[in-house]
Amino acid sequence: MAGGSSTRRTPRRVRARGLLRPRARAFRAAGRGMVSLCAVTVVALAAPGQGAAVPPPPPNPSDNDIAQASAQVQQQLGAVGDLINQVANANQQLAQLNAAVAAKREQVNKALVDLQNARSAADVAASAVGTTQQALAAAGAVIEQARQKFDSYASQLYTEGNGGIASVASFLGSGTPQDVLDRVQLMDLMTKKQQSVMDDLQRSQLEEANKNSQAREAKQQADAAEADAEAKKTAAEQAIATVQQAVQDEMAKKQQIEQQRDAAQSQLDAAKNSVNGLEGQRDAYVAWDNQQKAEQAAQAAAAEAAKKIALEAAAKVAADQAARDRAAELASGERSHTSLDDQDSDSTDSTDSTDSDNSAIEAAAPSSKKKSSGSKSMVPTVTGSTAVETVVNRGLSQLGVPYSWGGGDENGPTLGIHDGGVADSYGDYKKVGFDCSGLMVYAFAGIGISLPHYSGYQYTAGEQVPSSQMKRGDMLFWGANGSEHVALYLGDGKMLEAPESGDVVKISPVRYGGMMPNVVRMVDS
Repeated sequence: MAGGSSTRRTPRRVRARGLLRPRARAFRAAGRGMVSLCAVTVVALAAPGQGAAVPPPPPNPSDNDIAQASAQVQQQLGAVGDLINQVANANQQLAQLNAAVAAKREQVNKALVDLQNARSAADVAASAVGTTQQALAAAGAVIEQARQKFDSYASQLYTEGNGGIASVASFLGSGTPQDVLDRVQLMDLMTKKQQSVMDDLQRSQLEEANKNSQAREAKQQADAAEADAEAKKTAAEQAIATVQQAVQDEMAKKQQIEQQRDAAQSQLDAAKNSVNGLEGQRDAYVAWDNQQKAEQAAQAAAAEAAKKIALEAAAKVAADQAARDRAAELASGERSHTSLDDQDSDSTDSTDSTDSDNSAIEAAAPSSKKKSSGSKSMVPTVTGSTAVETVVNRGLSQLGVPYSWGGGDENGPTLGIHDGGVADSYGDYKKVGFDCSGLMVYAFAGIGISLPHYSGYQYTAGEQVPSSQMKRGDMLFWGANGSEHVALYLGDGKMLEAPESGDVVKISPVRYGGMMPNVVRMVDS
């Protein structure tokens, strides 16, 4: 059928070209008179009658054939719909479990930050205890020396001896009552001064004792906080393992449902194809019938239009020689509007290098520098658009670096940590890379901002702005108070993130589902 159709259509295309060629010749030779016009008209009128252009009719299935095929489709629709709903429910449960895993991971990060802070506080408290003990001992020694001198001085008040100003001999040796009074006043003055010194020393000793007591209490509280943080870290790690097992079970269930769905979908597709095939044949037949009618009408209209156009054009060309001359003159001086010769060619192509210098991997050696637990700096040393681009560029420089739970610091990717569950199954503890909050730590370090390695704390680190006003360089958060995940907004609906174990740092579309209503802006462009 195809060969016959091609054979029968070919003359029509040839005839269509035949309509144009005589007309073109008529325009080029319009001065030769109406003889050419007659030739055009004859060809135009003769073309439609030189054989049918429509191919033979295709098969035309009955209404009963189409109805039976449609019934088979309806039988499969219900089963597939139920399975699709089950898959959707399974996906929702998986999303909830994954969110729980993410939240518990960040809780461990929080516990680790609290642990380090508690350890630092304990160190400071222990140092304070030692310092106050030394000061207390020194104060006691000074007081003891002063007491000994005072005792010695007091014994001289009632005995005669070398220079005792309050001795009996001193009183007896006074020449006048005034001398005795002066001596008594001098003795009283020195006694009060000695007693004042003793009081000050005792007061200092009491203050040092109080400081020592406070330092000991602070040390006890810091030790308790450290123990509590250790316990919370262990509990969170155990919770991660439990939730991960639930994720694996739900994943297996989802895969089973998907297999059933795919099998039912295959049967449905086969039934639909059967219906579509029959309906396609019916449509093809209707189209063929319409084409046949349209072709007949088009042939008649084309013949009439060709005759009219040929007559009008030939007459105008033949009668308006001046117009042809003016057109030729203008055409000779015009450059074709499709020419590219005069287009500006001074623009240069900027070709971005696609070679990777592996800078992120080379910078991935674990940092051996022990970080102090001082206060975090949230004030950038660089501001404006330059700061924003610095943050973004630093983050983008780590594209492709592996996800490593607990990994990443101000200097780049680091080894991850054990979690006893998901991260361990992916070997995060022996991978050099980033987790979500670690990537933010590295990105913002480039402008002098030191962020804590926990998304929940990062959520309160800067200015909170409604997500509808998010800008390039803002941090996006998921989970209650940012406790599950954090990413860096790049603009145009894209974000940079370290998503999960087994993945890498990458650019993703912004996920608005579950996102916190506010973003955090550390620096304004």
